[in-house]
Amino acid sequence: MTETVKRGESLGAQVAQVLRQRIVRGELARGARITEEALAEEFSVSRGPIRDALTQLSFEKLVEVQRPRGVYITGLSQDDVDQLYSLRGALEQLALSRAMRVDDDARWAAMAAAVGRMGAAADSGDHAAFVAADLEFHSEIYALADHPRLQGAWSQYLPTFASLLEVTINHDDDLHESSEDHLKLMDVMRSGTPEEAAAVLTAHLDGARDRMLSELADRQN
Repeated sequence: MTETVKRGESLGAQVAQVLRQRIVRGELARGARITEEALAEEFSVSRGPIRDALTQLSFEKLVEVQRPRGVYITGLSQDDVDQLYSLRGALEQLALSRAMRVDDDARWAAMAAAVGRMGAAADSGDHAAFVAADLEFHSEIYALADHPRLQGAWSQYLPTFASLLEVTINHDDDLHESSEDHLKLMDVMRSGTPEEAAAVLTAHLDGARDRMLSELADRQN
């Protein structure tokens, strides 16, 4: 089936997103071979955007480029998931500790709005809207940190975590618990101690990691 991409947006990023989702969902199996030619035909684009997409996915360790033989799916192992979430934990704990220094209520408005959208998405059972608001919430932690290099590191891995979240969140029929977890995290960042906030964030990310590990285990059974 031919995939379509939207003109005016980065074609490479769009191709990478589709392939990333397939890999994270397990639709492209570990060790499977793909080629630039076949992808260019499928997406109806030139090889330039395909190479851009594969370069990004190689950076994310989701594929291995072996020219001229082709490109092989690396996929996600349990160790990969552990590495991703341990990296995210280190980044986000630093971002959180810096964000908690911000006293200006106006700068917290975007995070509060994201929490509100998560609540509305939970009420309506809109998983896609919930994912978007969830990612915005966590991105706001990095924005509040006032640390461009830290924010840049998060931005590099944000597409990977977006795909992971899309997989795990679809297992939840009721999104209210996750919504309440984010409200709790925002509240403790604003009024709790750094130690309390760090503990809440650790539990939150550990839960996300464990759900993805459970997903991988289910695929192997």
